[in-house]
Amino acid sequence: MNAPHQPAPVTDRLDRPLRDLRLSVIEACNFRCGYCMPADRVPDDYGLDASQRLDFDQIETLVRGVVRLGVSKLRLTGGEPLLRKRLPDLIARLAAIDGIDDMALTTNGSLLRGQARALRQAGLGRLTVSLDALDPAVFSAMSGGRGQAAEVLAGIDAASDAGFEQIKINCVVQRGSNEQEVLPLLAHFRGSGHVVRFIEYMDVGNSNDWRREQMLPSAELRDRIHARWPLRPLQAHYRGEVAERYGFVDGQGEVGFVSSVSAPFCGDCHRARVSADGHLYTCLFASDGIDLKPALAQGEQALAAHVAQLWQRRADRYSELRGQPAVSARKHVEMYLIGG
Repeated sequence: MNAPHQPAPVTDRLDRPLRDLRLSVIEACNFRCGYCMPADRVPDDYGLDASQRLDFDQIETLVRGVVRLGVSKLRLTGGEPLLRKRLPDLIARLAAIDGIDDMALTTNGSLLRGQARALRQAGLGRLTVSLDALDPAVFSAMSGGRGQAAEVLAGIDAASDAGFEQIKINCVVQRGSNEQEVLPLLAHFRGSGHVVRFIEYMDVGNSNDWRREQMLPSAELRDRIHARWPLRPLQAHYRGEVAERYGFVDGQGEVGFVSSVSAPFCGDCHRARVSADGHLYTCLFASDGIDLKPALAQGEQALAAHVAQLWQRRADRYSELRGQPAVSARKHVEMYLIGG
């Protein structure tokens, strides 16, 4: 679809355009995954107070504003976005915005079975579902004792029945925790049309006590998979695609690898993130966000101008600088605030 006005693309200090907005609609989550929102650090009622969240009018103004700058991809995140009340109503409003060509949602899948059809009918285009294990005990441990793998699998099936194609299945791999689940996950989804993507355990936030030795590099993981099912590299769908794509030689689909630690892709990062309370973060590993609510109150044109100024000052490339003392020592925004 063509926007009613010509977008005015902006680039940052490293000549990276703004193309993709990751928008959190809620901070709350019904899981307590250790790599994101560990139960001993985050209380059960965290994020349930709706008073600080952007309302639907503010969210629509925000999206219309960033479309003016060239954003065409929108991903709704959380927390767990399916906890947001009347979410299909919001999706319908955002789907009607000229210039948004690709709207997706990332979910833990536990509530998906009951909502998949309404999400599809509202205009949601794509789904990504987090699934770190098939084994019930491993899954329970990874989710902080809050989830059941069977619920997530039922949600994926319901989403397929509702018309979602090529669902992305994201698995964060931690050495010594769930690495044994990699081959079973692939065995389950090979030939289904869905795409499993393995994500290196990252040092996002300050609550997960990240240690590099718990990170299993994508190259090592790829070799393990190739030994079981031979792989061949595939071309990226577009410049800046996060996951490296590999196809199964036998034609049974593909697998993706997100390698932010071992093979940083900062140079092609064109993503901005906005938290549920309206703060802009220009990097997944940022320390602080900028409150957009004052600009939002002035309308989409003022919001666009403000975000353009912020983006033009952007020079983030944390993953390329990881390990340098001054960079590694700083605090990071928590993943559950900006959706990963």
